[in-house]
Amino acid sequence: MAKRDYYEILGVSRNASPEEIKKAYRNAALKYHPDVAQDKEEAAVKMKELNEAYSVLSDEQKRMQYDQFGHSAFDPSQGFGGGGFDFDFGGVGDIFDMFFGGGGRRRRTGPQRGADREMQVTIEFEDAAFGAEKEIQFPRIEDCDVCGGSGAEPGSSVKSCPTCGGKGQVRSVQSTPLGRFETVRTCNRCGGSGKFIEKPCKTCNGQGKVRRNRRVTLRIPAGVDTGSKLRMQGEGEPGINGGPPGDLYVYLEVKPHKIFERRGADIYCEVPITFVQAAMGDEIEVPVLDGSGSIKIPEGTQTGSSFVLKGKGIPHVRGHRRGDQIVFVKVVTPTRLTEKQKELLRKFGEEEERKQDRKGIFNKVKDAFSG
Repeated sequence: MAKRDYYEILGVSRNASPEEIKKAYRNAALKYHPDVAQDKEEAAVKMKELNEAYSVLSDEQKRMQYDQFGHSAFDPSQGFGGGGFDFDFGGVGDIFDMFFGGGGRRRRTGPQRGADREMQVTIEFEDAAFGAEKEIQFPRIEDCDVCGGSGAEPGSSVKSCPTCGGKGQVRSVQSTPLGRFETVRTCNRCGGSGKFIEKPCKTCNGQGKVRRNRRVTLRIPAGVDTGSKLRMQGEGEPGINGGPPGDLYVYLEVKPHKIFERRGADIYCEVPITFVQAAMGDEIEVPVLDGSGSIKIPEGTQTGSSFVLKGKGIPHVRGHRRGDQIVFVKVVTPTRLTEKQKELLRKFGEEEERKQDRKGIFNKVKDAFSG
């Protein structure tokens, strides 16, 4: 089963401050403490998970390693020397190393690609429709400017580890009743790097890496929508041993618009018209995303009637065609009429009755039911 992200366990963001991490841990610990939790077994599991996450994120050096390499930073099989965690498996690892030469724990020494990063960015409705450039900021592990990524204080040098001779691994021979066995282990002195730093850089504590906020320009193509994923090549975590950096994947969330509702490449809106416009017809201007637009209202238009503006919707991400804009009209009943307006409406009603030569809606309904 894959291990959960430490930031997720504590419920904090990746750029959370040490104070925020400490506060989150305290709140969670109070919730899952065995003395107050109802399910003791579940609480014990949660507390173990919380303690592990806090022990890494509360330590600046361990947090930097975790941000760069993830859980593999503390996995001996990945060549990081355990990263400060000491999981006791009752000597099982030693037995396997003894009989199989530590083959399952060999250190990867070649170039390794850096880890990918993910983040979410919220954009305006118009930016999603027509594209834009947006400056974004995110925390990332980068080479230390002072030592150039070597980990050594300027003026000092990096030498081969005297314990392993620069190999990053130490071989040993052990005699057992079954014979002599050779084991290969990650060098404890250099942590598998094969290098020894006499004077560690004071800025990065000999790590060669520092955590800083990076600013880049995100180019948003026209037609994207909530859930769209953009890839920024090379903006992920730096590579290992000369490997290429990972990529940054940006997930977009589009803010809702005050007027328009989007459905695929089409947009919908509702505009009010007066009783007179609906009855007599008119040509009115309507809001559009860009430029101007108008629709012709025919005589006798009813509420809910729709009109289409071709090519006034959202551009398709792959193509030059645009969707349409569908306009619904809503007939607004007038309020606060003047006496003159009321009198005109009364005359209009009387004329309408004479014109249609009818008894009235209620009498007609009565006649229909009485047979």
